[in-house]
Amino acid sequence: MAEIVYPPVIGAARTLFRALDLKIRIEGAEHIPRTGGAVLVSNHISYLDFIFAGLTALPAKRLVRFMAKKEVFDHRISGPLMRGMHHIPVDRAAGAAAFGAALKSLRDGEVVGVFAEATISRSFTIKEIKNGAVRMAVGAKVPMIPMALWGTQRLWTKGHPKRLFQRHVPITIQVGEPMYPKRGDDYDAVSADLRERMATMLDQAQRSYPEIPPGAWWQPRHLGGTAPTPEEAAEMDETEAKDREARQP
Repeated sequence: MAEIVYPPVIGAARTLFRALDLKIRIEGAEHIPRTGGAVLVSNHISYLDFIFAGLTALPAKRLVRFMAKKEVFDHRISGPLMRGMHHIPVDRAAGAAAFGAALKSLRDGEVVGVFAEATISRSFTIKEIKNGAVRMAVGAKVPMIPMALWGTQRLWTKGHPKRLFQRHVPITIQVGEPMYPKRGDDYDAVSADLRERMATMLDQAQRSYPEIPPGAWWQPRHLGGTAPTPEEAAEMDETEAKDREARQP
């Protein structure tokens, strides 16, 4: 497919990151295959995660097609960009279409990016994940690659003001070894293994982060920060979902 939009967007983002002197550290990029399909599964802590997660594929000269909620594609600014980069819209009321589109991309040899938690984690820990990523990898017979992002929440996350032009912010991106689920596996058990791997990488990224100030809003509670606990975050998500449903016509 023609790539008219994606390369310039990447170039603009990398130029901005250099201007802001973001301290981006990527570990494990060699796990991204240079050819063929793969499901890239990341945690979700920021509205900007797809940009940073996509950087891991550049050494392999790959572009990642991210699955993102339909509302992003409906936006007058982000919509044309997302469609131009051939990302995959997800309508939560009709998820089968998105799943089918992702399978087709994988079978065509694309790398598909998935945020398996579905929504941003307010607690900055790994939420429960469903087995959709596993089912995609099995259906397309491709590897599944876990990933953990840390630091992106400081720029723009749910419930906090945008801080897009902060300078010198460290960003850690860890890519794990590929997993190869196959038909006949217990998909929920594989998903639990995937979540454990992501949680381990995230914990490593958090504990080795260059800046760990006590009481920071962007630190998880168990590491001395003031972010909501997973239980508090779940309650906030439930309240938000109910409010959104109440606003539906």
